[in-house]
Amino acid sequence: MSDIIEKTKSFVTGLLTSKLDPNYLYHNLTHTRRVVKSTKEILDSLNLEDKEAEPLILAAWLHDTGYTEGGEDHEEKSVAIAGEFLEKQGYDKEVTQEIGSLILATKRDHIPTNLKEEIIRDADASHFAQNSYMETCELLREELALLGIAKYSQKNWIKTNIMLLGNEHGYYTDYAKEHWQPGKDKNLKRLNKEYKSIKTIAKKEALKAKFKSESPDRGIQTLFRVTLKNHLTLSDIADTKANILLSVNAIIISMALSNLIPKLDNPSNHYLIIPTVIFVFFSVASMILAVLATRPNVTSGEFTKEDVVNKKVNLLFFGNFHKMKLSEYEWAINELVKDKDYIYSSLTKDLYYLGLVLNRKYKILRWTYTIFMIGTLVSVIAFAVSFQLYGTK
Repeated sequence: MSDIIEKTKSFVTGLLTSKLDPNYLYHNLTHTRRVVKSTKEILDSLNLEDKEAEPLILAAWLHDTGYTEGGEDHEEKSVAIAGEFLEKQGYDKEVTQEIGSLILATKRDHIPTNLKEEIIRDADASHFAQNSYMETCELLREELALLGIAKYSQKNWIKTNIMLLGNEHGYYTDYAKEHWQPGKDKNLKRLNKEYKSIKTIAKKEALKAKFKSESPDRGIQTLFRVTLKNHLTLSDIADTKANILLSVNAIIISMALSNLIPKLDNPSNHYLIIPTVIFVFFSVASMILAVLATRPNVTSGEFTKEDVVNKKVNLLFFGNFHKMKLSEYEWAINELVKDKDYIYSSLTKDLYYLGLVLNRKYKILRWTYTIFMIGTLVSVIAFAVSFQLYGTK
């Protein structure tokens, strides 16, 4: 590498590191190094002499230095910075002018007029073919937004890049066409796939928004959901309480049958008959009431089309359809979901009848606990009185 290239590299590195606005996330030293590397890659394939290659490498290093003075007309600013620097180095004026022409050739709408301009333009667009293209172009989008130049949505940005890679841009050198075009085509496919994905998501969001606007209010949904959940929880609690009473009384009766009743055959224990009868009676009564509290009601399990049309049947309760054919029930559900009022009516009926069931369960449970409590108290008193009156004789 010649001395001037080393000096240029050091100058550009220091300039872009110290004076470039940090908002330039894309047009920075990393981009410049990538262009220099790509330029050398093309030059190596052409086997040009150092004298011919040197202006291209210098132009690659200097082509974006103008961004240190602002983005507007940065190519012209880069030419001025390059000319001033090379003049201080005593560099050949004619070659300096050539380098300036190569820098101006990196303008977006420029059409190359010679091989060197084709090389610098292909090198400047080499990232179109790289695997990191998606991340690189995202940095450019953020840069434009931070500098207040333009703000793109993700969808519009991808669409812009598709237009750029698919219609506007084309490689010029044979090396770029052979080695970079396949990578560019691959990235174009990725962009198209991403664009389709975004459009699909946008459609889903639109449908979701439309459904949300047409769907029941969230407060109504929450009301039904929470109330139904509370009803079911209370029903579970009632069943649990009934099961506890069943278990306790079953144990009591079992112990009475195995330990107490066999002793009543003895004439000396006849005074225990009445307390034992009272004890067992109240236990049996408690068990019967506990069973009644948990016993399900038998329903017909059938409905007619007229019931559905007239909105008389609650399709949300299994007891109203368990004997129906699947096709008939599917038809009924389809009719239900077409009518919001029918849905609300069915949910309301479900809440109402669940409330009636809960009312019945808790009334019976209240009586069950009361009878169990009274029976236990009366039995204890009966045993105490019997022992007091007859047990000491």
